[in-house]
Amino acid sequence: MPILGIVSSANKVTPLTVDYLVVAGGGAGGYSAPGGGGAGGLRCTVTATGGGGTLESALTLTKSTNYTVTIGAGGTFVASSGAGANGNDSTFNTITSTKGGGGGSNSGAPKTGGSGGGGGETNNQTGAAGTANQGFAGGNGNGGGGGAGAIGYNGYGVGAGSPNGGVGGAGVATSISGSSTTYASGGSAYYAAPAPTRSPNPSSGGGGGSTTSNGAANTGGGGAADYGSGGSGIVVLRYPSSYTITIGAGLTGTESAASGGYKRATITAGTGNVSWS
Repeated sequence: MPILGIVSSANKVTPLTVDYLVVAGGGAGGYSAPGGGGAGGLRCTVTATGGGGTLESALTLTKSTNYTVTIGAGGTFVASSGAGANGNDSTFNTITSTKGGGGGSNSGAPKTGGSGGGGGETNNQTGAAGTANQGFAGGNGNGGGGGAGAIGYNGYGVGAGSPNGGVGGAGVATSISGSSTTYASGGSAYYAAPAPTRSPNPSSGGGGGSTTSNGAANTGGGGAADYGSGGSGIVVLRYPSSYTITIGAGLTGTESAASGGYKRATITAGTGNVSWS
């Protein structure tokens, strides 16, 4: 006869515990004496999170239940528009990462966001603020956009000649996908240069230190000033390999093969629901 109180390990159910990376769309660079776009906010439970915050806690979810995912688009650069356009929020269930702030210009102030837009040259604008535990502020006076890992670098301000812009703040690297990838770097200001007082490396900018680059797609990078749109966001989910995700209509995404006891879903566009079986 069976011995009461003993549970076979074969009957144990692995909890559906989901780690996440949620990155919002980056802000566009400003137009005319502009600052760089701020990166999208970054929230994560693995390796690193934005704004110098502590790691967040994984979510314990329920099988066969729909959970909403939205991937935020980057802000679109428009010539003659003044301050750059903000990006758009990204979400997973109860987690929202805040859109990146647009860069400032001679006709509009920089915008707050997950990371803030860099200040324009006119009146030596102050960079806009980021969001706690998501990203940093933009730099001042033709400044770079804030990144998830660091504040945007200050420019030289009004009338200093060129090159006089600051590069974007660094992003943060996380290994939730199985390999280390950097997300949410700030966009560079107009005429950015790698002066030691402003940046250790111009490639830290979401626009790659260039004045002609968009933030990279699915990284939430800020757009470079005077030319660049923000990069779109991304959601990456990591969960026990005994589960399989269903990525619903309206979303673009893939599920990886099991590795190290986990599967990973990478969702790159759209709005819709996910569930697990």
